Amino acid sequence: MMKNSALLIVTFAMLAFCPFGRAQDQEPTIDSTIAVVRANMQADRTSLITTGMNFNDKEGAAFWPIYQQYEYERSRVDDRRAAVIKQYAQKYPNLTNAEAKAMGDQMLDCESRLAELKKKYYKKFNKVLPALTVAKFFQLDRRVDLMMDLQVESTLPPLGQAQYTAPGSSVAELPQQ
Repeated sequence: MMKNSALLIVTFAMLAFCPFGRAQDQEPTIDSTIAVVRANMQADRTSLITTGMNFNDKEGAAFWPIYQQYEYERSRVDDRRAAVIKQYAQKYPNLTNAEAKAMGDQMLDCESRLAELKKKYYKKFNKVLPALTVAKFFQLDRRVDLMMDLQVESTLPPLGQAQYTAPGSSVAELPQQ
């Protein structure tokens, strides 16, 4: 029953921030979308975790100080990722191959850093909490991340509209596979 109620709370919270309910004539900028999504989710993340995890006093006392450190370090990785997303949105649809490659490399680096950060904090959480509790937290954390990513991705230009520019030429057809 607790799992279902936590899942419902997370689902409804995510839907509340979904961009589908936005008026069609309002086109948000990528900066405003990222800022709104991050602010809303940071504010709600704590209550979602509190509700979803249902910590007892001892678990909460062990969890929250480590979680605050985790979120601080994570926000630095998220800042780098947000900067790449903004860069992509600004340069689109006229990205060069070199720019696209550099952005791809930066995004993969962010993903790698986030994975390393999660490994680091997985160990820290496991020192003070039962493994099932830690696994539950990271599952909930991942679901919140997915919803944030979905919101940001929904505002980015579709890849199908990108144009391939061959080195030293004007816009060309995409290379055939």
